[in-house]
Amino acid sequence: MTNKVLNDYRFFDPHEIVGKIAYELYESVRNLPIISPHGHVDARILAENEPFPDPAELIVIPDHYIYRMLYSQGIQLESLGVPTQDGTPVERDHRKIWQLFADHFYLFSGTPTGVWLAHEFEEVFGVEERLNGTNAMRIYDHMAEKLQTREFRPRSLFERFGLEVLTTTDAPGDSLQHHKTLQKSDLKGKVIPCFRPDPVVNIGLPGWKNAIRDLSKASGIEVRSYKKYIEALEKRREYFKSMGAVSTDQGVESPYAHRMSPTRAEAIFKNALRGKATEKESREFTANMLMEMARMSVEDGLVMQIHAGAMRNHNIAVFKKFGLDKGGDIPVQTEYTRNMHELLNTFGNKSSFTVVVFTLDESTYSRELAPLAGHYPAMRLGAPWWFHDSIQGMTRYRERVLETAGVYNTVGFTDDTRAFVSIPARHDLARRIDSNFLAGQVARHIMDKQEAAGIVKDLAYGLAKKTYKL
Repeated sequence: MTNKVLNDYRFFDPHEIVGKIAYELYESVRNLPIISPHGHVDARILAENEPFPDPAELIVIPDHYIYRMLYSQGIQLESLGVPTQDGTPVERDHRKIWQLFADHFYLFSGTPTGVWLAHEFEEVFGVEERLNGTNAMRIYDHMAEKLQTREFRPRSLFERFGLEVLTTTDAPGDSLQHHKTLQKSDLKGKVIPCFRPDPVVNIGLPGWKNAIRDLSKASGIEVRSYKKYIEALEKRREYFKSMGAVSTDQGVESPYAHRMSPTRAEAIFKNALRGKATEKESREFTANMLMEMARMSVEDGLVMQIHAGAMRNHNIAVFKKFGLDKGGDIPVQTEYTRNMHELLNTFGNKSSFTVVVFTLDESTYSRELAPLAGHYPAMRLGAPWWFHDSIQGMTRYRERVLETAGVYNTVGFTDDTRAFVSIPARHDLARRIDSNFLAGQVARHIMDKQEAAGIVKDLAYGLAKKTYKL
């Protein structure tokens, strides 16, 4: 398979001076180990270490970045093999799924998904031609054959990718059994959990009461009151920390944080147990739990992460048929200065607290988030996330936050992916874009090359290691 797709100078400024500096900076970090401080890869994949079934199962079926684009062009999710909640039949022939994907691969031109996939195909699988409808089956067979070899088992790829730390995302009631298995293995590098309280905090979720039952079972505390609920959460955080966790993460539509009185919290909690909590009460409870999670982080040292600004399941029909995380989450306008005022005034000046804030509302970078992170010692800015984890998105981020927050109030790169084989592609893109941005700073004599060389290493590796205490 020839006609190499990837150019080694990709994404660098075409101006010779900037491009040359960018390449030099990139070469200095190209092969640094990868720290993935937040993501959604299932630890089971690495614990069981079984071969990935086939290219469609690995690349297409689980990736909402891929099928949301295809769906936008009228391709039904059933035809892509995406499982339904109601048992409606879906395409089972994975070769047909791959052919459909390849026929429409042109849709990803210029998108971050297209960039990541090009890297995956060539660097991971040795496919040196662009996927299309004509070569689809040849590439499928080539990849399928590779996936059956020992070199393509999950743990082999983990080590080949240079992963030093991979952080998963786990519910409070999770046994972390797969993490126990990995701790006893000879895997080079660490896989650690992250405490994700959303299933037990978001009282409006359909499965909330089941999540509370799981929390009760896992903690050994019968959760029938708000007081016991808090005790159970604290106990589970302690367990996660004993299993290597360094962080928590909450996904919220709004970062509004406000402490309720214990009486009000108890009343809302009881309403939720009866299935009678209102939408207003759900928002109040989430705001209160942001304060509680911050308080717990001050006490136990776990880094708090807040991912704000997504209206979940905007497409109700898709949600009802296919469930969560099927490409229908859409960014919303988000405010931080007032919404986080109480949290930051209560905890933001404490040296024992770190809160990393991510956003889907780019308009807040220079107006709110950079000024907040540039002042409060506890606050750091998360990397460009989700829709903004892209060439232009990462560039805009650096342009909008550098002058107010600096570099060292950011946390480096976070891939936040479910797609295991995309991890090196995402980190490589971030390293290239940061190198290019810093090269522009050098070319304009804003910083010198030596300064930029130190910064690019911190952005690629050092900041994540320091922020997350790894």
